[in-house]
Amino acid sequence: MKHHRSIIKRITLYLVGLFFLSLGVSISILADLGVSPVSSLAYAMALTSGLSVGMMTIVANLLFIVVQVILNKRFNLRESVIQLIIAILFGSFVDMTLFLVRFLPPADTLVIQWLYLIISLFVISIGLLGYFSAKLTLMPYDELTHVIGEKFNIVLSKAKITSDLLSVIIAALICIIFLQSFGAVGIGTLLAAYFVGRILGWLIRRYQKHLIHWLTE
Repeated sequence: MKHHRSIIKRITLYLVGLFFLSLGVSISILADLGVSPVSSLAYAMALTSGLSVGMMTIVANLLFIVVQVILNKRFNLRESVIQLIIAILFGSFVDMTLFLVRFLPPADTLVIQWLYLIISLFVISIGLLGYFSAKLTLMPYDELTHVIGEKFNIVLSKAKITSDLLSVIIAALICIIFLQSFGAVGIGTLLAAYFVGRILGWLIRRYQKHLIHWLTE
């Protein structure tokens, strides 16, 4: 019984984490100062295709799965299907939260834009805290970071920087080619790349032990 409760708690924490992560991404889109690296490719594809950000989030994560397969030189159907299901869920959350943030005041001044950007950094970090603390299957983007680290024998932090940098560069190129602007990439992208990890580190040190205790009690 205790084991079943623990599983339910982990799934709940995981889903709540994904929801907050998607909400943070949506708030950063509302701020219109550049989205976080993890969503930059999906947002660039949405801007250029006219399809929803959630739909392009699913497509982008499918591409991340394909890159994993290429780097690993093997295909695990079960792992890929689970990652794809999670990507579909996250993409659905993104479209849902994009609808919800429409009810917030518009970001029609620079002060409000920056306020939304700062809020998004903390909301994304809170989402990541729950998502990582649940210790369930990683989303394709995060799993790709691990694959890059293992494949090229580099530490996880450097692998994260590498995957973020590649995602942002590709997103910027897509926007420049099709929109003649940086589109999805801006000062908010750089700030997210720098501060989310630091905010997450502070949250982990302060709150993760309480989350783990709740999961195991």
